[in-house]
Amino acid sequence: MGTPAHNVFPDLTNGGWSIICDFDGTIACIDVTDAVLGRFADPAWENVEKEWLDGTITARQCMERQVRMINATPAALDAFLATVPLTKGFAQFTRFCADSGLEMMVVSDGMDYAVKRVLAGNGYGNIPVIANRLRFQGKSGCRLDFPYGADGCKSGVCKCDAARAIGGKILLIGDGRSDICLAKNASFVLARRGKPLHLHCEENAIPHAVYDDFFDVLNYFCACGEACNAGGSVVAL
Repeated sequence: MGTPAHNVFPDLTNGGWSIICDFDGTIACIDVTDAVLGRFADPAWENVEKEWLDGTITARQCMERQVRMINATPAALDAFLATVPLTKGFAQFTRFCADSGLEMMVVSDGMDYAVKRVLAGNGYGNIPVIANRLRFQGKSGCRLDFPYGADGCKSGVCKCDAARAIGGKILLIGDGRSDICLAKNASFVLARRGKPLHLHCEENAIPHAVYDDFFDVLNYFCACGEACNAGGSVVAL
C-alpha cells in the first residue's frame, strides 16, 4: 500500500466525505471500453484514439466516433462483458460501504450498458449507474449519447459537475485521464499506482496516495482492517 504524498492522509472516519470512484481501470481491472473496441470495432478505432492522445479531438468526440465502429449484437457483447474481471477487494469494499451506511453510485465516462452488465454479472446490479448512454442500432450497430455532458467539458460525462452536485469533502479514487480534471478540485485523491492519474498528481503536487487494489483502499479507511464508522456517501465514477 502506498503512503500519503504532499500532505497527511485525511481522517475518513470523521464523516462528511463523498467518494468518487472511476470504473474502467479502477473497479474493473481493465479499460472495458477499449476492450470492447479491441474485440468488436473496426481497427481504425486506434487511429481515432491516437487523435485524442495527440490532443486534436476531445475525449467525447473520440468515443462518439469509436462506438460507431462497433459491430456486435447485444448477445455477443453480453458474452464478452461476462469475462471482465473486477479489481481485488471490490467485494469487501462494497460490503464495508453497506455496513457503514455509505451510499454508492457508479458514474463513469464509459458506456452505461457495459458498466451495468459487468456490475450485474458480479452481483452488484442494485448499484445506480450514470454514464454515457449506449444505444443499439439495427442488428449489430451502436451509437453513444451524452446526457451527462457539460458545456466546456471535453469528456462525455463531466465528473466535476458530479462533484459539485454532491458537495462537501470529495475523495477521488481513480486511475486515468478522465479523473485528472477533478483531481485538482477533490479534497484528496487515491490514484492507482503508475497510471496517468498517479503521474499527474505527482507532477502537480496534488494531495494523494496510491493504491493497487481495493484492499489498499479499505486499509485507508480501517487501520489494520478494524471496523470503523465512516460517514458520508460513496459515488463511483
